[in-house]
Amino acid sequence: MLSVDAEPYAFEFDVGRTALVIIDMQRDFLEPGGFGEALGNDVSLLRRTIEPTRELLQAARAAGMLVIHTREGHRPDLGDLPPAKKRRGRFPVTIGDPGPMGRILVRGEVGHDIIPELAPADGEPVVDKPGKGAFHATDLDSVLRNRGIEKLIVCGVTTEVCVNTTVREANDRGFDCLVPEDCVGSYFPEFQDMALRMIKAQGGIFGWVGSSPALVAALT
Repeated sequence: MLSVDAEPYAFEFDVGRTALVIIDMQRDFLEPGGFGEALGNDVSLLRRTIEPTRELLQAARAAGMLVIHTREGHRPDLGDLPPAKKRRGRFPVTIGDPGPMGRILVRGEVGHDIIPELAPADGEPVVDKPGKGAFHATDLDSVLRNRGIEKLIVCGVTTEVCVNTTVREANDRGFDCLVPEDCVGSYFPEFQDMALRMIKAQGGIFGWVGSSPALVAALT
């Protein structure tokens, strides 16, 4: 059993019963010229998470920890896209339309893929999700339970949306979650701060908040 400093108190975990879950580190969200930047967002606020996440990923792989990647996106026929999601925001281009890196948030398009720096290794599960949470309309729960996983280390983007939603879903399913604050990012600094505070509030109502250096040190 390993232990790392975290808030609201130390997070203890067994490598064999813990998974590293990396949420939506996709080209359209993180790369210059992608859909995220086309909406006027500063992608550097997300890109600062790449290096610490890469180092944590390497340490997790070396320790033999299960690694799972997720991607938000939809079927090419958009059969799993709720009309409310497509029209929300009233943007000039929306999900399924041609974008800077192919059809926006459509599976198989360049922008939908994970950035090369964090590309999945052979055998690492990739969960394609149609919503914000990684458990909604996916087989993630089955993958975790079939491997005997009890705890999750959750990285990725964005902190207040897909990361926070996934942590809350995991909490309701009985998983303990640790979020390394340097491995999650938001386009909005104030949302980053509040989203992390929500997770660790009231004795860890949704989980723990820590840092990647502490995790890397424990794993190595």
